[in-house]
Amino acid sequence: MPPDVVAEPAVVTTGPMTPRMYEVESRREDLADTVTLTLAPTGEPIAPPEPGQFTMLWAFGIGEAPISLAGSDGALLTHTIRRVGAVTRALCDVGPGDQIGVRGPYGAGWQLPAVGSDDVLIVAGGLGLAPLRPLVEQVAAHRDRFRQATLLIGARSPGDLLYLSEVDTWRRHAIDVEITVDVASTDWTGHVGVVTFLIDKAAIDPSATTAFVCGPEVMMRFGAQAIADRGVLPSSIQLSLERNMHCAIGHCGHCQLGPAFVCKDGPVLQWSAAEPLMRIRAR
Repeated sequence: MPPDVVAEPAVVTTGPMTPRMYEVESRREDLADTVTLTLAPTGEPIAPPEPGQFTMLWAFGIGEAPISLAGSDGALLTHTIRRVGAVTRALCDVGPGDQIGVRGPYGAGWQLPAVGSDDVLIVAGGLGLAPLRPLVEQVAAHRDRFRQATLLIGARSPGDLLYLSEVDTWRRHAIDVEITVDVASTDWTGHVGVVTFLIDKAAIDPSATTAFVCGPEVMMRFGAQAIADRGVLPSSIQLSLERNMHCAIGHCGHCQLGPAFVCKDGPVLQWSAAEPLMRIRAR
């Protein structure tokens, strides 16, 4: 009689297309159309994300959307989401205790200079402050590494400004924060105008500055060019592109932009590489 055959236990692997399950720990209404979610893993978490990376968030029965990380703390993930379609509406409507799927993290993130003598210039337009927020927190946590740190924030109106409760904290870490709005209310006492107008006033040494820009594409194009016009090297200017990302791993081809795939080669690219790509109109 042959000996008993003992089956080997099945090996379960999680591929890049398989979401991990996360539960909504908290939900905050930032604006009329914008929500910030803090997510906690119900099992094994995704790998720790780097500032500037993104995840794919899955609303059950609706679909997935690429969402930049607005922060991470241990296994907790923070995402700031604007209602712009079926998936983001569903994600914005979840509440504490609800579950969603998370894939990632994906893409290339922000790269801070390694040396400690550089100036840092961060330019955010509208919701573009969300993917820049982890970078601002990183600068604040290692403020002694940098000589000058400047954050320029722009929004359409005072009511569209994000993370205002955190601005004082950033200023206490010796980050020079300047805020402007396109259209001011009667009680607004700050700058008025597009955020790119503040670039000429920023106290930076162009020969030793690393700049980071995120916002609407038109703002990034004019902003990056304004920074380059001040003498900052195009290779020292980083932008975050998020065009047409769909699968997040470069298989579907939706986000191909010239020779690059935004989901894999970006979303963060140097201006020297991004400038010719951004001349291609979005599909």
